[in-house]
Amino acid sequence: MSLFRSPSKEPLWKDEFSVFTSDERYVTRRQFAKFLTLASLGMFVGNLWILLKSRFAKNKTYPAVDVADVNEIPIRGVKLFTYPTIQDHCIMIRTGEDDYVAYSQKCTHLSCSVYYSAKNDRLECPCHQGFFSVKDGSVLQGPPPRPLPQIVLTRNDSKLVAVSVKES
Repeated sequence: MSLFRSPSKEPLWKDEFSVFTSDERYVTRRQFAKFLTLASLGMFVGNLWILLKSRFAKNKTYPAVDVADVNEIPIRGVKLFTYPTIQDHCIMIRTGEDDYVAYSQKCTHLSCSVYYSAKNDRLECPCHQGFFSVKDGSVLQGPPPRPLPQIVLTRNDSKLVAVSVKES
């Protein structure tokens, strides 16, 4: 049996399955509802994964890293370093004779680098005029939604050592 008719040479399947390319670009309600259901399910599973990961990631262990010598930085001076990984940039400020504070250098608004303004005695984000307190990293002004993460420093003889990150 041949798949072609002799006079027109049209395939037999075209009589039974008429496919119009103009109708293929339209989406049926059933297809659209199926897509929305699957997309919503995917987003729900993704958010659930993020929630579970954040709940169980609270028990982080941080390495102890030497940051600076005690007398290396002058009062109101700054030292940049990375902690806990090479990708995490931090800023340390000597605020007094024996007072040192360190924060993540990444703004909590859009991740721009913050810098220390000795004139204004605050940490400033140049992207959107976000200002942070040097004392505790809290937001003084601008769009940042939360304080800067603080790097916990300890003094080991004449060395300053970063030991952990304190999230607010």
